[in-house]
Amino acid sequence: MRSQWIEKVTGAFEDKKRYRDYKNRKQKLPNNYRTAIDALERYLMYFGAISDGNMMLRMLDDLLDLFEQSATDGTPVREVVGDDPVEFAEIFLQNYSEGQWVQKERERLIRAINQATGDNREAEGRAD
Repeated sequence: MRSQWIEKVTGAFEDKKRYRDYKNRKQKLPNNYRTAIDALERYLMYFGAISDGNMMLRMLDDLLDLFEQSATDGTPVREVVGDDPVEFAEIFLQNYSEGQWVQKERERLIRAINQATGDNREAEGRAD
């Protein structure tokens, strides 16, 4: 009971452990890979606006897996991210869009308009 209350206030202990593990794994990367992943992480945090902590950890773990494998294989950082690192980051981020706060707002907008118009369609069925 007490641990549930503490987790509500501070966040899930498992998420904190996952994030510490992520940081420890990242520190083991060669310097140039670590520099690249730090830059990508910063960009993804600001640009991605992911509000779901679990989704953020999944995204960071996937990014780290990619860089660990690239370092192991000897794949140069430039080959991983390509000529346009912004394009790489934004394409990578598309895999995690359901965790972005803007996705929740899109669904809220669709529901509100559907309610205003008497339309019974679900917010999830949005066509881009």
